[in-house]
Amino acid sequence: MTSNTPFGLHAGYKNSTMRMWQSTGTELHPHNFMLPLFITDESPEAKQDIASLPGVSRWGTTSVLDFLRPLVSKGLSSVLLFGVPDKVSKDEEGSAGVTDDNPVHKAVKNIKTEFPQLTVACDVCLCPYTSTGHCGVLRNDAEGSIDNEKSTKFLAEQALSFAKSGADIVAPSDMMDGRILAIKQMLAKNGFENKVAVLSYAVKFASSFYGPFRDAAKSAPAFGDRKRYQLPLGSRGLAARAADRDVSEGADMLMVKPGIAYLDLVRETKDRFPHHPMFIYQVSGEYAMLYHGAANGAFNLETTLLEVVTSMRRSGADVVISYFTPQLLDLIRN
Repeated sequence: MTSNTPFGLHAGYKNSTMRMWQSTGTELHPHNFMLPLFITDESPEAKQDIASLPGVSRWGTTSVLDFLRPLVSKGLSSVLLFGVPDKVSKDEEGSAGVTDDNPVHKAVKNIKTEFPQLTVACDVCLCPYTSTGHCGVLRNDAEGSIDNEKSTKFLAEQALSFAKSGADIVAPSDMMDGRILAIKQMLAKNGFENKVAVLSYAVKFASSFYGPFRDAAKSAPAFGDRKRYQLPLGSRGLAARAADRDVSEGADMLMVKPGIAYLDLVRETKDRFPHHPMFIYQVSGEYAMLYHGAANGAFNLETTLLEVVTSMRRSGADVVISYFTPQLLDLIRN
C-alpha cells in the first residue's frame, strides 16, 4: 500500500529517546516481570539444580531467602511459588496440598516476613500432591474422567490454605470448570475477599513446551495426558470462552500460557478484557529453547531475550512470568 505522505518515517526514530516514544506500551520495568520459584521439602537449606532448566534450581524454605535477597534489591517485585513435595503422602485428592507438609506454606511465611513488600503468588493445583499426577480428582470410570465437583472443592481448600499463609495472590492453573467461583467464594467466606486476588490461568493450552517444568516440579501425570482439561492447540473460540468463564466468576487477573506461540491470543484476550491485568507465562520449554540456542551460538541471548519479551509486551501482556527474570532485572538496570 502506498503511503498518503511523500515523506519517510526514519526521522521519527533517529535516536534512542525517539525510539522509546514510538514504543509506548512496550517499555520494560521490573514490575513487568514475575519470577517462578520451585520450593522443595528436602530441607530448609536445599538447593537442587535442575538439569533440564540450566540456571534454575529448586529451593528450600530458608535458602530461597538467600536467593531472593539480591534480586529484591534490584527491583524484583513479585514471585510465583510451586510446591515440589517429595516427603508427603500423596492420595487421589491431593489433600497434602493444604497441610503443613506442603513446603509452600512455610516459604510464603518466610518470604513475607523478610520481604513484606514482595508480592507473593501461589500456584493452585492438585497435580503435585495427587497420586495420579493429574490436576483434578478422577472418577473411577473407564475414561478416568474428571470429577469436577470434588476437584473444585479441593482446589478451593488449597487456595484458602495459601491465603492463610500470607499469599497476596492465588493462581489456579488446573483449568477445571468453576474453580474460580469456588475459590472466590471460599476466600470471601473466610474473610479474604478483599485481601487475596485470583490470577486465572484462563487460556492454558495442552502444550509440548511444558516438558522441562514437569521435570522441575516432578508433576508429570502417572498415566494419560491433560488434553481433556487443557485447551486444544488451535482453539481460538475455546480460549475466548475460557476467559469469559473465568472473568464471569470473578477472576482479578488473566493469563495466557505458553507465551511465544500464543501471542495472537494474548492480544485477543487483552482486547476482550482491557481492564484486567494480562499475564503471559514464558514457560520452561521457551526458556530452554532460548538458553540452548544461545549456548550453541545461534544468537546472542540478551539481544534475543529482549526482543522476545518486548514482543510479549507489545501483544498486550502487562506481566511476563519468566525464569529469565534475574537476567532481565540486570538488563533493565543497564
